[in-house]
Amino acid sequence: MTTFGTRLLTWLRGELVGTDAYGNSYYRLKGDKPSGRGGGRFSRERRWVIYAGEPEASKVPPEWHAWLHHTVDEVPGAWPHYAWEKPHQPNMTGTPLAYHPRGSVLRGGHRAAATGDYEPWTPE
Repeated sequence: MTTFGTRLLTWLRGELVGTDAYGNSYYRLKGDKPSGRGGGRFSRERRWVIYAGEPEASKVPPEWHAWLHHTVDEVPGAWPHYAWEKPHQPNMTGTPLAYHPRGSVLRGGHRAAATGDYEPWTPE
């Protein structure tokens, strides 16, 4: 699902850094020497992801998101996971696994009856 240009760049100059549980592959520019001056796009190494399957940004786990956006320099690996952390889930909106609150028509439930303090607006 990647463009021809991204595939060509990855093949010619990409260095595989790692993969995640979803099968996404993460790359950086091989031999990239960022200038380190002034900031901007030329002051950092170039990093990108090749998605497994449908390209969906919400499939990128938080640790890889941090690496892609230069929040951390260490490549995600054996980072500690705490007991309170839930496993990453991609955005399920628009799929059969999407969340529907109680009373949602899409969930098949019924809404609670409106209370007596509601008065609908009617134009005069």
